[in-house]
Amino acid sequence: MLRKGLELPKGDREVLLDLDNRDEAQTTDNYGSLQNGGFIPPRYLLAAAADEAVDADDAVYIHCDKKSNQAAPRLGNYFRDGRTKIDFVLVWEVRSRRKRRGKVKSEVIGGEGEHIPMEENSRSERKKAQLEQWREKFVQNLEIAGLLMEKEETANEKKTIHFLKISVPWDVLVYYAEELCLRAPLQAQPHLDLNTSALVLKRLCIPNVMTEWVPNRPLDYYTCAFRKSKMNRFLGCEDHETYFTNTQRHRVAYEILARTGYGKRKRAEVGVDRLVNEGAYTAAFPLHEGPFQFPSNEVSPDELNQRQVLYFYWARWCKWYKYQPLDHIREYFGEKVALYFAWLGFYTAWLLPASVVGTLIFVSGVLSMGTNTPACNLLCVSVTREEICNSGANYLMCPLCKTCKAWNMSEICTIAKLGYLFDHPGTVFFSVFMSFWAVTFLEYWKRKMATLAHHWDCMDFHEEEERPRPEFAAMAPTVEQNPVTGVKEPYFPEKTRLSRMFTGSMVIILMLSVVIIFLVTVVMCRGIISVMMYHTGSPVLRTEAGTIANISSSIVNLGLILLMGQVYTALAEQLTKWEMHRTQTQYDNAFIFKVFIFQFVNFYSSPFYVAFFKGRFVGYPTNYGTLFGMRNEDCGTGGCLIELAEQLFIIMVGKQLINNIQEFIIPKVKAWRQKRSLANVLGGTASHEPQRWEEDYQLVECGGLFEEYLEMVLQFGFITIFVAAFPLAPLFALLNNWVEIRLDAHKFVCEYRRPVAERAQNIGVWFNILEALSHLSVIANAFLIAFTSDFLPRLLYQYKFDNDLHGYVNFTLAYAPPNYTEHPMCRYKAFRDNSGNYTLFYWELLAVRLGFIIAFEHVVFFVLRAIDWIVPDVPESLELKIKRERYLAKQALAENQDALLQVTHPLES
Repeated sequence: MLRKGLELPKGDREVLLDLDNRDEAQTTDNYGSLQNGGFIPPRYLLAAAADEAVDADDAVYIHCDKKSNQAAPRLGNYFRDGRTKIDFVLVWEVRSRRKRRGKVKSEVIGGEGEHIPMEENSRSERKKAQLEQWREKFVQNLEIAGLLMEKEETANEKKTIHFLKISVPWDVLVYYAEELCLRAPLQAQPHLDLNTSALVLKRLCIPNVMTEWVPNRPLDYYTCAFRKSKMNRFLGCEDHETYFTNTQRHRVAYEILARTGYGKRKRAEVGVDRLVNEGAYTAAFPLHEGPFQFPSNEVSPDELNQRQVLYFYWARWCKWYKYQPLDHIREYFGEKVALYFAWLGFYTAWLLPASVVGTLIFVSGVLSMGTNTPACNLLCVSVTREEICNSGANYLMCPLCKTCKAWNMSEICTIAKLGYLFDHPGTVFFSVFMSFWAVTFLEYWKRKMATLAHHWDCMDFHEEEERPRPEFAAMAPTVEQNPVTGVKEPYFPEKTRLSRMFTGSMVIILMLSVVIIFLVTVVMCRGIISVMMYHTGSPVLRTEAGTIANISSSIVNLGLILLMGQVYTALAEQLTKWEMHRTQTQYDNAFIFKVFIFQFVNFYSSPFYVAFFKGRFVGYPTNYGTLFGMRNEDCGTGGCLIELAEQLFIIMVGKQLINNIQEFIIPKVKAWRQKRSLANVLGGTASHEPQRWEEDYQLVECGGLFEEYLEMVLQFGFITIFVAAFPLAPLFALLNNWVEIRLDAHKFVCEYRRPVAERAQNIGVWFNILEALSHLSVIANAFLIAFTSDFLPRLLYQYKFDNDLHGYVNFTLAYAPPNYTEHPMCRYKAFRDNSGNYTLFYWELLAVRLGFIIAFEHVVFFVLRAIDWIVPDVPESLELKIKRERYLAKQALAENQDALLQVTHPLES
């Protein structure tokens, strides 16, 4: 045991931590040793030998020869010896001491007895000294943990950027591999073909242009949990250099960095994440595997590094139609990132049949527009049943506003034809199809997710007891014992947290009310624009007034949606921090819930209003409903579905275009600013070739997958909830996702710092949100067909009166009451008698609508349960592989393998 008072020799501290001694940093040795299973630097053992019987000869010294610092070249992600791998890099920036002292002096002289500037400077110096002390203590503890370190500096007269390179030696890797339950290879197995479409095309003997050979595909193994005592039974254990993958090394390094303290543990002064938040370090990241650009000289594909392989075979735009190399993505970025791209690719592939069917439905509507009897009376023979286009002045319609004039229905012939594109029997079929598509997609994604989880050794992965978040640890008022680990850690009273969550929910309700206020404002704006168009006197503008008002208000609404989304996301982040959630998972789930609820109302409130509320509370002549003195909106001349389609097109497609432009430009701007900052430090030294850690420091910090998932989940809602009104929505989603995959791939490979590889066995809470949206889409489509579409009124009219729909338009128009003297005998669309009361047909239609909703929901949900029962979550072939893997693991980890074989294969007596 070592005494707590034991400190590092002064020389070692100066070598590692003197922030302004660049010459000494260039001759830094590597540190670390192993003693009796604990990781203690050798000088600690020597210093403690006088007090305790520690045999220093037993220490295994791991160091680099100082002479090699001059002879050995710098070989990418290695220390200066060219042999020790760099697993993590810590970066911090310090202003030069000369500059700081000059500033202090000028402030003291210029102050003339005023103590405020000196006090402010003193506070700043104390803060910097505190950060320096934390860094020093942190590095000492990293040495005790057995990590190897080497420091580099890049400086000019104003600022010095320090890079601390960290490597995890073999013995430390072995220790943490067992503790973290890393998977160890038992037996190689053939590569699994994860693309169903490839299997289908192969069986049909159709050439598959989407497949492509990608070099250096990671091998697939049967695996089991790593055990140090059974290491000789694992494949490749003799090669210490390549046994652990780089992502596994990064994971172990980050685990040590996250556990290591730098101050008092009672204050939760633990972990590199909190040090970054406090400003002690400006960045902490693993390195990319070299540049992504191709080398100037010709090399074989097998000689490319992992990053170059991902760039050439995945991130380039010309690969938009190729399968994603998911195994390579997982090998480089970890399972969490790979699962996102696997889900996005799977979702995009399933959009292909939906977009084909939707396009065919739309084209069929275009081709059948001429045979739409109510819109254009081509088949009508009877002169008494004139329809819209040939009606002339027969249907004098009541004014649409107080100051408007009466108009003839024949004026809206073109709009009526266009309305048929979005409201015909094909769109009804498509809404039913998409309801089944949504639930079937999720069922098959569960199978795909289970296959990937096993293939990537994450099926049995469960997150360990999580550490408190750095922000939580810094702000928690008390310390209590963790009932799981038994360790004292920061604690926040549950009662106080619940009260804060309740207050936060009130803020959410307030912000949702603001969204509704904006919606009412947009509705009133639409009414004002319509009135202005009618008063122009132009026949064209008067006819298209509703369309112009709807499009212009939708553009304004899109701007408000994007603005409110940015404001609320920032507000939700602050609210979630204020609620003091203990772990990162709890924090992420609370944040996702808040943002999704708001964005759901923010994006879908206007389409919901048009689909289910607009035109329902209009009233009739002499008894119109009003809102703030303005008559309630009625559906336009082409019906509500065409207005809903216009809104969906503008909001959905407009949002996708703006997001893609932002994703393309913003990372480049951030990277340019970071590069300019580092270029100022490098100065005009043309001979200085940037090292890997310097180039990666210029990249943008990875912001996670929250924004990516949120964008796709909102898109999923658009193409499922309102698809009856916009059959082309899946097509636009498909086109966007082809772009989205390459944009995201390019960001991760070329513009982001390499994230720490995280394990995951599913896409988390996002799957629950997708399931909720798919169930909501069934209900929404049922109501959309029943109450917004003309499908059921036409069907009932065909059943009761005329199978060819002759006279249907006249049947749907009511006469104004006799006391309406402004325009006597004008018509309006409703099933009412001359007194304004609902007719018998209205009540019959209402019963049909309610019956259709009940039948539709029951049929779809019954089929959903049937699919859930028929399609197992885990494929049968996968179950066999799982059993095979467990059998091999049992054999490999058995204490007495011969006895096990005797039990499993007894000899016949």
